[in-house]
Amino acid sequence: MVNSIFKKYMNFKIKLAIILLCLISSAQAKDNFFEEAKKLFENKKYEESKFLFQRNIVFNPKDAKSYLYLAKIFKKEDNEGEEEKNINTTLLLEPTNEEAMYLLIDIELKRSNFSKVKELTSDFNKICSKMCEKIVSINKRLKNFDTKKNE
Repeated sequence: MVNSIFKKYMNFKIKLAIILLCLISSAQAKDNFFEEAKKLFENKKYEESKFLFQRNIVFNPKDAKSYLYLAKIFKKEDNEGEEEKNINTTLLLEPTNEEAMYLLIDIELKRSNFSKVKELTSDFNKICSKMCEKIVSINKRLKNFDTKKNE
């Protein structure tokens, strides 16, 4: 009887260990998807990186960085709809993401939606810490549009 209880206890410990190992390897796989996708992106392998960023989102749907990289890929593919959708998702998850805000401003500038650009630039001004120099380029582009409009 003691032997039977011991066997059940050992089987339980083995099953628990297997479950823990699976969970740990699953967590590591999630990290590896993003890191591998980022490497592929940096090597300009956009289709392959897009697949891995999307796969990372399946495991981690609140990963703002993956959505941002997808937006960059769609920008390179001239797919403005998907680019904007991923930028908006990035900003929903991480409202202070400067790069996403700048990409959204860029889209609105292309659309000549100056009131939206001014609103976004004001928000960008409040959150910028690393990309503050971009405000100058945004204002230059706005000024160029105003100059062309007045000519």
